[in-house]
Amino acid sequence: MHLDDRLFSDKKLYLPLLAAVLLLPWVPMGLAGPYVLRVATLTLVYMVLALGLNVVPGFTGLLDLGYVGFFGLGAYTAGLLTVHYQWSIWLVLPLAVMNGVFWGVLRGAPTLRLGDDYFAIVTFGFSELIILVIRNELWLTRGPMGVPGIARPDFCGAVLDQPWQAYYLILFFLLLVLWVVVRIRSSRLGRAWFAIREDEIAAECVGVNVANYKIIAFALSAAIGALAGAFYARWFRFVHPDMFKFWESILILCLIVFGGMGSISGALLGAFILIPLTEVLRIVLPDSLSNARYLLFGLLIVCMMRWRPAGLLPVEKE
Repeated sequence: MHLDDRLFSDKKLYLPLLAAVLLLPWVPMGLAGPYVLRVATLTLVYMVLALGLNVVPGFTGLLDLGYVGFFGLGAYTAGLLTVHYQWSIWLVLPLAVMNGVFWGVLRGAPTLRLGDDYFAIVTFGFSELIILVIRNELWLTRGPMGVPGIARPDFCGAVLDQPWQAYYLILFFLLLVLWVVVRIRSSRLGRAWFAIREDEIAAECVGVNVANYKIIAFALSAAIGALAGAFYARWFRFVHPDMFKFWESILILCLIVFGGMGSISGALLGAFILIPLTEVLRIVLPDSLSNARYLLFGLLIVCMMRWRPAGLLPVEKE
């Protein structure tokens, strides 16, 4: 039995982990408490992104190099609606998710018959196109000026302005996404995705509607990315085109490659290790070598490909 099945079905495994996560804000950390919670919240955001990206390359076997585009779409949708209309996060989130689904389907529909390399190129181009529109359409997005003054998340009229409140909110979204992904993985839909990943022609021969199942994967993946982006905008209170560069797509891809492509627990583990590591490197490295952390990440992935190509928690063949 794969670790995913054991972890999410055995209470002795997941209940202690859940308890530790829930109690983290109340662990005495002194003056470092707010910073630790900020890093923990950022890690949870990237866990959501890793789970969302994992649906396409991990479950269907199609390499997506432009996932940050949906992250940016969700962030700008939430940011602009909040600034212009002062809507609650609970109104903004569904609209951001729906916008992500729309563009996920729109991007995926013309690429159904493309192979791995060509599909990856299209996803990269799509992401860059979104960022170009965000940067240049000043009338809509304010372009390089960014969108400042985004209101913090709220709940029942109360503003969630404390670090622990934002932490619990993104934890709720993570658990929701995790529940959906775990249920889908063991469903008929999940088995169809894994069949497509292993052999698309064979899956089609046994009656799997490859086109429909791919479209569903694109839509779900985009929806999760937009959800993370919408929370990120309301939590960070500012969005800018430079926050959604191509490097972010590579970073999210590194999370699932490091943890194990197609492995849900691997995606979580990859984010748990690599996102705090980026913060450590940002503090340790001098300003003149701040970009060297990208080189270190590349070296880490090369080492993974050499000695453990399936990731730390590889998924078993279905």
